[in-house]
Amino acid sequence: MKSKDNISQVFFSAPQAGIDAALHSEGRLFPEQPESSEISVACYRADYSASVIARAVEDADAHLLNLNVTSEVLPSGEIVIDLRVSHRNAGAVSRSLERYGYTTLRVNSGTDEMNRMAAERVAELMAHISV
Repeated sequence: MKSKDNISQVFFSAPQAGIDAALHSEGRLFPEQPESSEISVACYRADYSASVIARAVEDADAHLLNLNVTSEVLPSGEIVIDLRVSHRNAGAVSRSLERYGYTTLRVNSGTDEMNRMAAERVAELMAHISV
């Protein structure tokens, strides 16, 4: 048997710079997901509960794909939480979160991206027709 000091050296040794950067990259912590929306909500630190947030998302018939507590603090003292949910239209999820006492700051729906792409395609079509 070896001493526990050897175990702690294996698991708690300082990571290499390249590995550390890869472990904390935005792509790994908040990966791209098709058919999803991103929502940023705010609440006071004492009111934060991941289980309540998950319940609010599930009440809107969606799945919570990612939940990240950010380092951003609003002037009011509220913390900001970024969520990714499994619906393109996050309106119902946003309303559900507000019923549970969270303040919706930003919503980036999959439908917003689709509307932007549709507008670009219409503009391209109009450019070809007017030629």
